[in-house]
Amino acid sequence: MVLVSFGAAVGVIVVLVCVSAFFSSSETAIFTLPEEWFTESASTSTSASDGRLAVLRELRSDPHRLLVTILVGNNVVNVAIASLTTLLATEYLPPVIAVSVATVVASAIVLIFGEIVPKSYGLGNAPAWALRVATPISIVERALFPIVAVFDFITRALNELIGGEPEIEKTHVDE
Repeated sequence: MVLVSFGAAVGVIVVLVCVSAFFSSSETAIFTLPEEWFTESASTSTSASDGRLAVLRELRSDPHRLLVTILVGNNVVNVAIASLTTLLATEYLPPVIAVSVATVVASAIVLIFGEIVPKSYGLGNAPAWALRVATPISIVERALFPIVAVFDFITRALNELIGGEPEIEKTHVDE
């Protein structure tokens, strides 16, 4: 019994990998910008980039919340990739083999196309990419607000419980 067509599943996986790449590259681009860049950009920005710069500055004002937003989005997408890959593999292989193959294939795809290459891109194109993704990330943050708020609260509380620095992301962003 075919639960999902091969072409449709592969198409959805490709879209999900692109979304994963978006989150990964955004994280690297936004978090690697030094604070001096914001000061310089404010003095040289055009009216078109002023709005994006303001959104980016707002995102960076709470780096923990920003990190939680990106990680929630990226992890949901990556789990969906793994789940869909497993579903697809079980259509063509015995279950035990399907799970192993799906794990290897999904991990390789996510690592190469959803993490490593996008993070390199984000690092190499940080200023332009951070400005380009600021508004979409802000929209994701608002759309996922209830989930982000819960994870933000839990991770801050756990960090405090284990003796972590409450604003650890802020110190690294400021550096």
